Amino acid sequence: MIADERMVAFINSLDKGNTPFLNELEAFSKKTNVPIIRTQTQSLLKFLLAAKKPGQILEVGTAIGFSALLMSEYAPEGCHITTIEKYEKRIPLARENFKKAGKEAEITLLEGDATEILKELTGSYDLIFMDAAKGQYIHFLPDVLRLLAPGGLLVSDNVLQEGDILESRFAVTRRNRTIHARMREYLYELTHHEQLETIVLPIGDGMTISVKK
Repeated sequence: MIADERMVAFINSLDKGNTPFLNELEAFSKKTNVPIIRTQTQSLLKFLLAAKKPGQILEVGTAIGFSALLMSEYAPEGCHITTIEKYEKRIPLARENFKKAGKEAEITLLEGDATEILKELTGSYDLIFMDAAKGQYIHFLPDVLRLLAPGGLLVSDNVLQEGDILESRFAVTRRNRTIHARMREYLYELTHHEQLETIVLPIGDGMTISVKK
């Protein structure tokens, strides 16, 4: 936990909540241990959607479709979301959830490795939400920047690794050292890239918001 648990609980208590279907999907994810975005992350996305009013959104990492559905619910009318997922067991669940929510026309799910799919995408996106394998963020970045519209927002989730990002690589478990190093590299790139203005926020498991100049 990055922030004080009592403070997080208080802030979360102020949240207005979501639609019944999103609440049902969130309860399902907790019951089945499928990770979805946390309450504070949801609130931040809603705020950014209201402020930016994106017409095109790209999401890297669909899981069971919760965040795509949340963005579709709170984005302006006519907004289209393209989301990428490679984990075969979750793809049918995501498609089923999009169908149940009546969002099949508003959300396009692309199946496969995001590294390859991103290279093939064209056009531009007003908001890109990064919520996939943390060790791959740095590899996605060149194509993500190419696809991000000028003035567009890049939002990256889970960047502080439960606070482990502060530690020396030798203080984290051996199996996490590669991810630790790559995330530090990613954060440096975001905060020093000449095309971006970035803020790092201790929300949830850490988030960054970058604006393309």
